[in-house]
Formats: sequence, structure tokens, C-alpha cells
Amino acid sequence: MINLAPFKKILETLKSSGKYRVFNDIVRERGDFPEAIWYGPYNIKNIVNWCSNDYLGMGQHKVVIDAMHTALDQTGSGSGGTRNIGGTSHYHVALENELARLHSNGAALLYSSAYVANEWTLIALSKIIPNIIFLSDSSNHASIIEGVRHSGAEKTIWKHNDMMDLEEKLVEATEREMVPCIIFESVYSMEGDVSPISQVCDLAEKYNAMTYIDEVHAVGMYGETGAGYCEKIGETRIDIINGTLGKAYGVQGGYISGDGEVIDAIRSIASGFIFTTSSSPVICAGALASIKYLKDHNELRVQHQERATKLKSMLSEVGIEVHKDSCTHIVPVMVRDAVLCKQMSDMLIEDYNIYIQPINYPTVAVGEERLRIAPTPLHTDAMMYELVDALRKTFKRHNQG
Repeated sequence: MINLAPFKKILETLKSSGKYRVFNDIVRERGDFPEAIWYGPYNIKNIVNWCSNDYLGMGQHKVVIDAMHTALDQTGSGSGGTRNIGGTSHYHVALENELARLHSNGAALLYSSAYVANEWTLIALSKIIPNIIFLSDSSNHASIIEGVRHSGAEKTIWKHNDMMDLEEKLVEATEREMVPCIIFESVYSMEGDVSPISQVCDLAEKYNAMTYIDEVHAVGMYGETGAGYCEKIGETRIDIINGTLGKAYGVQGGYISGDGEVIDAIRSIASGFIFTTSSSPVICAGALASIKYLKDHNELRVQHQERATKLKSMLSEVGIEVHKDSCTHIVPVMVRDAVLCKQMSDMLIEDYNIYIQPINYPTVAVGEERLRIAPTPLHTDAMMYELVDALRKTFKRHNQG
């Protein structure tokens, strides 16, 4: 019989420290985004969602939904197997080809999520290149951290966006005749800052290092066709790009893209890709339609940036602190206390019908707790004024208490 004591202990610790995660029970209604229905502990009501990663509202778009309906009627619900055994439909092939074209690469490989893509690609790289050493930015996502850890390869952590520190680590790696692989993100999801991508690539060229970039918070939203921040700045010297279909593209899944032989070797080695049921063709159809649509509709990206810029300005005008490094669509409102952050989130949804998930440790460091806001092109001026007013009143209530 299992001993429940350690499970109870960890739950008690999490709850008392304000780090216990509560999942808000909501229903997104087609055509009403960013509004949703919240199923609270004592009532059901309409709320405005300010923390969705459906950054452009494509999860509600007619083009995407129609494509998914067509695929559902044609293929049924599931894929029917792993990619190796009956689970590669023409929709999978078409989506991977479109992703390769999006990034101007030789190939792409579809995973069940960008988390899985990061983890198992890094594990595969460690098997393909025995003397690889991963040089990972200190602010990298949990999926990268776990992928590096589970790979068993050597690793070193460089200070966030610090080129001097990265170069020191590269010198050490090359002196030991290791193969350096620099892992970093383009847009960092908690601070909303951007990496010095071209400077990283300059160092990679200088020391003959591989480059691996996570663009999950950039694909669909940056660049003329939505290929990501690398496209925005015209940087083409990235060896492997990791992206997602579950944020700007509004569907589900993750992928990598790069040179054809590199992707083929990873496809042949990565257990997390090989031994799992493939994504539904319905999902692939929706993602394919979303990518094609956003390639041709840069106005959505322009509107997205305008909304984020305006909201930051409105918050600043009433003295609400936004993280100083945020220069993208992500708007981190700093609270700096785990218990208060959860309390404020509860107040906002219960008293003002505004949903913002609290972000606490271990997602961010202790003392860096925040409310992470994600404005979309579908958030109106009226919604923004209501949000700022609610935040101002909620902060005031805390300060008076």
C-alpha cells in the first residue's frame, strides 16, 4: 500500500507558500474570444481571458475550423498509429513540408508538443554526436532544461543574454575539443525580452558551434510571413529551430526544422517521436490552414504589437510596474510575492471577471512573481480600460490591507 504522507507533505508545503497551482475551469466559445465561461467553485459566469497563448485568436478562426471539419469528415478522429506504423497521413506530410518552407529549410519534423520536441531532439543530438556539449542560456524553458538533463551529455549554463560569458564557455569547450551546441530562445516568455540572436550566431561561426533556437513565442507573430524573430531580423544562421503550433497558430503540437539530413537523422533516433501515436490529421489540417493564412495576413501581427504597446503605456500611466526588459507582446505585471499574486488573480476573476493566471516559482524566481498578460488583436480598447482599472483597484486594496 502506498504511503500518502510524502504526498500530503508536498501539497501542504505548496499551498502554504502560495505555490500550489489551481487550474481555472473555463470554456472558450467559438466566435467570442477572448471572452469565455468560467466555472468557479460557487458560480458560473462570463469572463475575459487575458492570459491565453492563443496570441492571434487563430484557435477561433473560420479558416482553421473549416479545415479541421473537412479533415474530420474525411479521415475520422485519430491518426490510427505511430508515424512508423500507419500513423503518417498526407496531412502530416503536407504540414511538415509547409513548416520547412516557412523556415526556408530542407525539412521539418512534427512532434506532439514543442516541449516533447525540445526534450527528445536534444536527447537525439547527444546520441548522434557523442562529444557534444550543450551551452544553455540560464533563462531557457523547462523543456530545454529537461532535455539537456535527460540527454546525459555534458552541459554548461551561460548567463542570460550575456555574450561575454557565452564566449568564455565556447573557448573552454573548443579547447577540450568538444562540439558546442548553443541553446537559446528568441522571445523569452516570462520577461518578454529578446535574445541577441545575430551576436549568438557570430560567436557560433567563430567557434564552429551549432545553434539551436526555441521560437515558440515568436512563430506566427514575428517576421513578414510569421516565421519568427529570426525572419524579422533576417537571421538565417540557425541550425535547428523549435516551434509550436499551439500558440499563435491556435492548434496543438510542436516541431523542429533544419537541414534535411539533420532532421532525418533525428527522426530516426528520437524515441519520443518514434514510439508515440501521431497527432490527429484533424489537428494537422488546422495547423496547415493557420500557417498558410498567417503567411498572407501580416496585419494581424501589426495589430498584435499595437495592442501590447498600448496596454504597456496604459499600465505605466497609472503606475503599475511592467517588467523592465519586456519589448515584445508579453506584458508581465510585477507583484513580487507568491501569496499576493494568487490572491490578486482570485480577486480579478471573482470581482472583475478578468482571468490572469498567477506566475510563481518555479516558473519564475522567488521574488519575481507576476501576472503575465497576453493581449491579442481581439482585445478591445474597452476591455483594456477595464483591465487597467481592475488592476489599479486590486493593487490599491492590497496596499490598504
